[in-house]
Amino acid sequence: MERPVQDMLAAAQRLSVQELHEKAEEIYNNVINCKCSTDELAVAYNNRGQIKYLRVDFYEAMDDYTAAIETKADFEVPYYNRGLILYRLGFFDEALKDFQKVLELNPGFEDAEVSLKQTLLDKEEKQRRHAESLSF
Repeated sequence: MERPVQDMLAAAQRLSVQELHEKAEEIYNNVINCKCSTDELAVAYNNRGQIKYLRVDFYEAMDDYTAAIETKADFEVPYYNRGLILYRLGFFDEALKDFQKVLELNPGFEDAEVSLKQTLLDKEEKQRRHAESLSF
């Protein structure tokens, strides 16, 4: 990573921790609009997605996570983040794919393992409830 972009990403991360999300988002926007490395761009998209997630702008956050994935396909974090949103929205099949991809890229990603198991359980429960509703 080039030092100035690294410094920008670090500054944005500090602002996010301080819950100064608008300022952090501005910095991420600047990183995304600059000519930087694939790694830096993917981190900027992922982290900007986190800010949108915290604002409950789930679809915009997913767009950023998808952009991070398209930028760097072997970056497991945006798959995980997108999977969490898909899970929360009840798109269990899509969430399962993202959690499985995370574990393919990083078998030691424990939160993804837990999320995968919970998604499977909730999907089965949803299917069971649906089947019961049809039998009445």
